[in-house]
Amino acid sequence: METREKKPQGPGQILSHVMESLPLSGRVLVAMSGGVDSSVAAWLLAQRGLDVSGATLRLFPPEREERIPQGALQGLASIQRAREVCEELGIPHIILDASDRFWQEVVGPFLDDYASGRTPNPCIRCNRLVKWETLLEEARRRDCTYLATGHYARLLSNEGRQQILRGLDQRKDQSYALHGLSQSVLNRTLLPLGSLKKSEVRRIAADAGLPTSETAESQDLCFIPRGGHERFITEHVRMNPGSIEDVNGRILGMHRGLGLYTVGQRKGLGIPHGTPLYVLRKDAGGNRLIVGAKEDLGQRSFLAGNVNWVSMASPSQGCSFPAEVEVRYRSRPIPGEILVLGPECVEVRLAAHTQAIAPGQSVVWYLGDLLLGGGIIMHPDVLPETEDYV
Repeated sequence: METREKKPQGPGQILSHVMESLPLSGRVLVAMSGGVDSSVAAWLLAQRGLDVSGATLRLFPPEREERIPQGALQGLASIQRAREVCEELGIPHIILDASDRFWQEVVGPFLDDYASGRTPNPCIRCNRLVKWETLLEEARRRDCTYLATGHYARLLSNEGRQQILRGLDQRKDQSYALHGLSQSVLNRTLLPLGSLKKSEVRRIAADAGLPTSETAESQDLCFIPRGGHERFITEHVRMNPGSIEDVNGRILGMHRGLGLYTVGQRKGLGIPHGTPLYVLRKDAGGNRLIVGAKEDLGQRSFLAGNVNWVSMASPSQGCSFPAEVEVRYRSRPIPGEILVLGPECVEVRLAAHTQAIAPGQSVVWYLGDLLLGGGIIMHPDVLPETEDYV
């Protein structure tokens, strides 16, 4: 009996469920980074029959590129790849200059945070204050109903509220990075890749003949080259050496500047010691680096400010609820409890753990795959400046 080799499924077969989740009509502006994810997002929307345009943000025009270390940028190459994808899809491509906004809202605060002993998460600020702001402004000018991106996260409309869920590809889930987006922004956002795996996205790109099908993964920070974090910090922030102390105040050595270290760091301390030491805290006021054993990392409670409630309305002050908490991007969730101190401030209480809690980083809390909300980890010495929280 003759057997036929099973043919691999084509993009249309794999993605019927994705297509069905997209709008039937309307104008869409797609954020085109020049990578495979945004390229496939645009392809899906075009295949759905929507009126699609691609837009690429120029974050570093020539007059600013000289302020960024060599090797951090692939701006021209990214723009060219995005243009080629749009040509392949037969859709318009536009370039938007967001360089001033990017420097003021992302790079400047990033450097200020390091100078103050915090560990910032610039990508979240960029999403909220630069990418979505700039692109939605252009979408309004072009009478576009939606803005679409290639993020791996899902949106669910539930009783008039847009909820964010983890992407189905757990290894690529980017819901954490979207916790700062408002309901008005989410109402106009499409995330076509949320129900796809990265391997499926690359296969779609290859089958569709997109020039970005083999494009390498983008790096975490677009304005710092791989391995160039320390150089960038030292070129822009004055580093003041100070003492490295244990939890009892005993001086063990000297640090080169608090901005060169992060909470949870083990390597690079330069301290001979019988057991591994980790950075537990950065005391900016005293210019001290506090170190200790790994088990001392597990801070069990802390405050988070600038809270944004995503998939639920802001709870009333004093209420609490259980949640799975992530204290860094793609970190292991920790069982915990969220105690609401006010509309934009909560106390996060965690089960026993050994993860680093770094002021300035974002903390988000989930119920299963549902992203409930998130905020910025506050310094242990900082208390909310309102009598309502006392």
